[in-house]
Amino acid sequence: MIVEPSARHKVLSFAVRSNKGVAHTNECLAWRELVVGQSRAIAQVCDIIRLVAAKRCTVLISGETGTGKEIIAKAIHAASPRALRPMVSVNCNAVPETLIETELFGHSKGAFTGAHAARIGRFEQAHKSTLFLDEIGDIPLSFQAKLLRVLQEQEVQRVGSSETVKLDVRVIAASNVDLEAAVAERRFRDDLYYRLNVVPIHLPPLRDRREDIPLLIEHLLAKIGEADSGPPKCISDEAIEYLANLDWPGNVRQLEHVLQMAVALSGDRTTLQVHDFAVTRGIRRFERAEQDAPLLQLPDGGLDLE
Repeated sequence: MIVEPSARHKVLSFAVRSNKGVAHTNECLAWRELVVGQSRAIAQVCDIIRLVAAKRCTVLISGETGTGKEIIAKAIHAASPRALRPMVSVNCNAVPETLIETELFGHSKGAFTGAHAARIGRFEQAHKSTLFLDEIGDIPLSFQAKLLRVLQEQEVQRVGSSETVKLDVRVIAASNVDLEAAVAERRFRDDLYYRLNVVPIHLPPLRDRREDIPLLIEHLLAKIGEADSGPPKCISDEAIEYLANLDWPGNVRQLEHVLQMAVALSGDRTTLQVHDFAVTRGIRRFERAEQDAPLLQLPDGGLDLE
């Protein structure tokens, strides 16, 4: 049997219920299209999104690289009243240490050489909206106290200015490093960690939620087909089973890249087969027999302890 990508609104084949067990059938479903999966972990994430979306409390999303932390941030924003304004995203790892303060807080005219005009920072851009700080664990230790003050006071001063600008910003942060370990190693301030970790969300790696892989394949093939302005490719059951049994160290991002390559190299064929995924041969396979085996196997005659 060949699996064909379904309509976009059917990508999520599960209903997430609230604590009272009643489905919110009258709420906007746009954010659900971002969160693909039917595992217990994804259902719990959706429950948290419902509970915190309308609040201004900070959210800290943790998980390995490629697990979809920014997607969850977008879902929280899309489910909130702030969705009328665009979410502002900053990859803290990509901003040089000397520019992080200017990037986030902005600067006044003449604040430094080359500052020919005033510029607002990302916090001001996110006023009345959501600011997503990705890879928050990589911000310099010397800047963390200033960031903490802005989060606590909800106000910012541009570099080179004494004027204080009041803010209404909802902050969502994400990290692929263990911030608790970073705190213990004094690479991350403990007070900043507690300020960010008001509502924690952990995204497990793809290898720990394999039941989501078929739905993710379906969703990603539809996404790739839309980007290519053509009909999405189909995929055989054998290929789905093959992909579902790989460990995916790069998680969802790696799965998407592998599907993109398979689609590109499959030519005019409409159905992807196992041989289209030769690039995955270096990925370790999930050994179900080893997982299900008992920890200790005794011979029929028992053990002679002497």
